[in-house]
Amino acid sequence: MSWNSKEIMRVLQDELLPEVVKPQRYIGNEWGSVRKDPSRCEVSFLLAFPDIYDIGMSHLGFKILYYILNQREDVCAERTYAPWHDMENAMRQRGMPLFSLESHRPAREFDFIGFTLQYELSYPAILNMLDLAGIPVMAASRRDGDPFIIAGGPGAYNPEPLWAFIDFFVIGEGEEVIGEIVDLYRELKKAGAPRSSILGRMSRIEGIYVPSFYEPVYGPGGELEEVRPLASEAPRVVRKRVVKDLDRAVFPDSFVVPFMEVVHDRAMLEVFRGCTRGCRFCQAGMVYRPVRERSPERVKELASRILKNTGYDELSLSALSILDYSCAAQVLHDLVSRYGPEGITVSLPSLRVDTFSVDLAKEVEKTRKTGLTFAPEAGTQRLRNVINKGVREEDLMEAVRAAFNGGWDTIKLYFMIGLPTETTEDILGIARLARAVRDAGVEIAGSKTGALTRFPRVNVSVASFVPKAHTPFQWCGQAPMEELLEKQRLLKESTKVKGLTLSWHDAGMSLVEAAIARGDRRVARAMRRAWELGSRLDSWSEGFDLVRWQRAFEESGLSLESYATRDIPLDQVLPWDHISTGVSKEYLRAEFERAMRGEVTPDCRFERCSGCDVCFALRTSPKLYGKGVR
Repeated sequence: MSWNSKEIMRVLQDELLPEVVKPQRYIGNEWGSVRKDPSRCEVSFLLAFPDIYDIGMSHLGFKILYYILNQREDVCAERTYAPWHDMENAMRQRGMPLFSLESHRPAREFDFIGFTLQYELSYPAILNMLDLAGIPVMAASRRDGDPFIIAGGPGAYNPEPLWAFIDFFVIGEGEEVIGEIVDLYRELKKAGAPRSSILGRMSRIEGIYVPSFYEPVYGPGGELEEVRPLASEAPRVVRKRVVKDLDRAVFPDSFVVPFMEVVHDRAMLEVFRGCTRGCRFCQAGMVYRPVRERSPERVKELASRILKNTGYDELSLSALSILDYSCAAQVLHDLVSRYGPEGITVSLPSLRVDTFSVDLAKEVEKTRKTGLTFAPEAGTQRLRNVINKGVREEDLMEAVRAAFNGGWDTIKLYFMIGLPTETTEDILGIARLARAVRDAGVEIAGSKTGALTRFPRVNVSVASFVPKAHTPFQWCGQAPMEELLEKQRLLKESTKVKGLTLSWHDAGMSLVEAAIARGDRRVARAMRRAWELGSRLDSWSEGFDLVRWQRAFEESGLSLESYATRDIPLDQVLPWDHISTGVSKEYLRAEFERAMRGEVTPDCRFERCSGCDVCFALRTSPKLYGKGVR
């Protein structure tokens, strides 16, 4: 069958949608979606999220690019998401290709398909979506007329595990570079330039990495010695793109509003970007530097437009640590005063561990107490110093007492296990700290002075440390899976008390995530083999199979455990050394050494420059509108 938009719509409505759960994922035509006549657009762009609709519809970066592209009259931008298992099976049985939601065009008819890389276990979905679209999975097999497959997002800071499948990567922030890509392609398309020439010209754009223009060089022991450019157009180091002024950057004043409930079903507004607190395990805190804020006036202007255009009754302020916004107190007060009487709430994600955060939460959540989240990350002060987490136990206890006294009966605590230098004492410290928080709630609930009227609940969530590229802990191997399982068992035994619940991340999934996150080009072989063996939606527990991944690595001549758990010498070339975030490798190495000595590095927003080099390398600087953060 020759598939076109009309035929896809007919088969969807008559045959497929009645067979699948949540058919709203596939029908499109939501409020706020943009439908254009493709014949009137010179460039077509399909934004692809390698996970299901429920997850992808919550991603802010996806929304920003959709808005920017569709502001242009010459561009048609549409969306697609990975189908759930039932829908994929139904599509494959009928030979139906992957399609866009707006026009239901086959994906292979677009000029570009752009994937966002948020989570390593979603990477097999990229291969599956390409195959479902009828597009060659291997970039080397694509020819003139095939779409250009591009990828960006935090995962692109180590692009090597996906090098064989992606035509080019966008390194860094996309608001400005996406227009440069479209302008260049439009020019070359008119000139009839072949695929190879287009890739060559794209590689000259700052922030564009074309992997086929590079080759890795390995030593006699299999160690990486360099990633060498093969073409004159290819820079030796690809430097990330950065938006220097968020107030001048385009931000959507309307969003696509889904027909069904999704993970974060609310209006979202990014108030600032970047973080310099310097947690040594945190990739986002390194790669999104420097800190750049939106002005309070711009934040309030955008809030008004977004709420008017979407009809949402909840506004979520977005940032890596929202209460680090230097104007947080005043902006939150103004938003709550303006929209609270209309029944519109303002929501806050994880809070800083201090009473200032709780006081602001009281301001925001005057009528509802949905629970507060704090992230101490480690169970002892020694280990918190190692990871540069500026949290003291007394800060946490003061904050949770203020929360319980304020009427919150549920506290969620985030911790990590398997951190570098971790001991049994550190693991038991998590249990001890969680019990102390629970006991503080019990005490307050039993008193007659506090607002807490129910028995307190403390939910402890434990993730396994995953070493990530461009962080001070990139050289540290992940703890072996057997060790992580033993740590989980110890925590489970130590937290058996009323009102305290423990959850943890699957250790096998963390193992594969670490292997991909630290992978070189050889990991692409294992990635393809895992997909051939059945990997699809591996970010979901029901789709993940550790044995399948172990087999894929083994059949590719690689060791899954070695990629994940091996300590890397500080002087060894890393697979991502040719990708620059602006933060120097010398700084990361110095931070690693400070960590091993248990030394803390202050936040440069409050004290002297920490010497990460990002401002010098990217010719930019932090931008704050308030007097600073408490």
